[in-house]
Amino acid sequence: MLLLDQQQAGADATVQIAGAGPSGLVAAIIMAKAGKRVVVHEAQPEVGSRFQGDLQGLENWTTEQDVLEWLRGLGLSTDFAAIPCRNGVAFDAWGKSYGISSPVPLFYLVERGSGEGSLDSALLRQALRLGVEVRFNSRLEQLEGAGIIATGPKAADAIGVGYHFDTSMEDGFWAICDDELAPKGYAYLLVMNGKGTVKSCMFSGFKQEKLYVERTVAAFQELVGLEMQNPRAHGGVGNFRIPASAFSGHHPLVGEQAGFQDTLWGFGMRLAITSGILAARSLLENKNYDDFWHQNMQSQLQASVVNRVIYGALGNRGYRWLLLRQLAGKTDVRHFLRGIYAPSWWHSALLPWAQRHYQSSRKDSSCDHVDCTCVWCRHGHGAAALDEQG
Repeated sequence: MLLLDQQQAGADATVQIAGAGPSGLVAAIIMAKAGKRVVVHEAQPEVGSRFQGDLQGLENWTTEQDVLEWLRGLGLSTDFAAIPCRNGVAFDAWGKSYGISSPVPLFYLVERGSGEGSLDSALLRQALRLGVEVRFNSRLEQLEGAGIIATGPKAADAIGVGYHFDTSMEDGFWAICDDELAPKGYAYLLVMNGKGTVKSCMFSGFKQEKLYVERTVAAFQELVGLEMQNPRAHGGVGNFRIPASAFSGHHPLVGEQAGFQDTLWGFGMRLAITSGILAARSLLENKNYDDFWHQNMQSQLQASVVNRVIYGALGNRGYRWLLLRQLAGKTDVRHFLRGIYAPSWWHSALLPWAQRHYQSSRKDSSCDHVDCTCVWCRHGHGAAALDEQG
C-alpha cells in the first residue's frame, strides 16, 4: 500500500519530526543524508531535558557486532562519552555477590541529556551539521505532510527513581535483584567519570517509590560503599508495548512513542535508534514502515515480553537462582544474554501465555484515522486493535 506521506517524502517536501530524542534525531540524520530538508520540533528548551545527566546502558549483547561499530557503520555519530562495561557485580536479596563478566563489553555506559559528552548532544551536533533545523520550545500539535512522531513514552509500565550525584568512586556498575528494593525489577548503581546514578527500577509498587529508593540507597551504601556528593533527585518512566501498527494516521511512530522498549530490563536506546532508522528508510524508499519494524524488531520485542513475564514471576529466590546458575561465573555473560533475547522455539511457544499475563499500562493509543494529523491523538478509534500485542 502506498501511503500519502511516503509519496510526499519521495518528492521535495519538508519532513517534520516531532521529538528530538535519539529516535527522532537519528531519523532526521538519515533523511538529511539523503538530501531531504528536515525540521525537528522539540517541546523542551534543550535536547534530553527529561534525563538531566542520567547514566544509562547502551546494550551490546543482542548482536555479535559491537554497538558502536554498528552506529558508525550506519553513519551515525559516536562522538559521546562511553565507558565499556565488561565486569560488574550483582547482589541477591541476601547480600551475596555474584561477578558478572564478559570478554567484550556487555554494554556501554553513556550520559543522557544536554551535557557536552552526552549521546543526545552528539546526535544533535551531527543533525545540525547536516543542515537539520531543530526548533526548541516548539510543540508540534498537528503534523501535515511527511513526518515522523517521536515524542516519548505515554504511560508508566516501569519507573526508575533515585539520584544523580557527583562521586569519587571508580567507574563501574552494580545491581541488586530484590523485590524489597525494586518490585519485579532491579536496583542499580552506575558510575562514570566522577558522576553517578543510583535508582530503583520497579515494575510495580509505584506508590511506595520513596520507600524503595531509600532502601536502594541504604543497600548500596552497605554493600559497595556508595558515596554521593551533591545528590539530585531524578525519575523517569518506561512504556513497553508491541503495537499492531506503529502509525498514527499516516505517520510512523518511533521509540517509546510506539512502545518500542526492552520489556525485560528497559535497555531501550538501541531499539529507539533502530526504529528511527527504519522510519526514515520507509519514507525514503516508499515502503511500509510496519513491514520494516515487523521484520527487524518484532521477534526481539516478543522475546522481551516473554522474558519479562518469567522474570516478574521469579521472586527473590528465583533471582538468586538466575544469578547463581545462569550469570555468575560464566566467562561470557554476553553470549547468554544474546540467547535469551534471540528468537527461539520456546519464546514462540510461551508468547501466548506471556501476552495473557502482561498488559501495558497504555490505554490511550494513537489512532488509525486515515486523515488524522494529531501528534498525540485522542480520538480513541481503533485503540483496542493498537493495544493488542503483535
